Amino acid sequence: MTAAPTHERREESPITEITFHETTEAYPEDSRQALFSHSLLQTQRLLTRWVRDPFTMLQAIGYPALMLIMFNAVLGISVTKATGINAVYGYAPMIALVGSMFGSIASGMELKEEWRKGLLSRFWILPIHRASGLISRLLSEAVRILLTTVLILIVGVMLGFRFNQGPLAGVALILVPLLMGIGFATMVTALSVSATKAPLVELLSLICSLLMFFNSGFVPTGAYPTWLQGFVENQPMSTAIDAMKGLSLGGPVAEPLIKTTLWSLGMIVVFAWPAIRGYRKAAGTPI
Repeated sequence: MTAAPTHERREESPITEITFHETTEAYPEDSRQALFSHSLLQTQRLLTRWVRDPFTMLQAIGYPALMLIMFNAVLGISVTKATGINAVYGYAPMIALVGSMFGSIASGMELKEEWRKGLLSRFWILPIHRASGLISRLLSEAVRILLTTVLILIVGVMLGFRFNQGPLAGVALILVPLLMGIGFATMVTALSVSATKAPLVELLSLICSLLMFFNSGFVPTGAYPTWLQGFVENQPMSTAIDAMKGLSLGGPVAEPLIKTTLWSLGMIVVFAWPAIRGYRKAAGTPI
């Protein structure tokens, strides 16, 4: 005898209906409204990613703060005795600049990774404003630089740093790394999307590490050999540090601030078009 077939009763799972919100702001892709909203949206994406990335946060904030404490503990007393001025007035501005520069380098390496994975190409084919990708990177860099500068200066205040020239000078002091950082971020972006295999960003990191020991914030310019003093005095980190020292401790501000502005504008002028052209190429051709 053959067993009678049994009919199993299967419960059908209910079909979930997906609903989408109606589009309320359908701006043309190349409109100013689209540029504004798309840039803010991508800026939020980048900032969220950086906050969740321990390597970026460590390189942009944790490492510079530790360096400030280390420099002040190891060399601060000697420099203070030799100059009669608390060394933290040089170290705090120097480390604030180092934090902004190394944070931009970490962001540049992430940009190359997004290029390698094809994420830039995916964004490029979406109906978003073409310029929002680069603008959002500069906006996110500006936010990160401001936060890094404030946090480094808070550590500096704990070590004896003071805003002796008043609140307005203090605000201007915080904006100096932002001025320098935007130009540097433009250069990093251009280098990140200009070569597929050449380690240009990594080489720039090495150069920045060397410049950290040859500026007026590390030791006074007069402590360097005579043949090196001209370079140390006029390199971009020194001009920004001297401007920040003048805005906090007192001293010349106009000349170093003008030099810092020229350095920053020079980097923007030289590297803006390579950054735009390279970004377009990177978005269209994944590594």
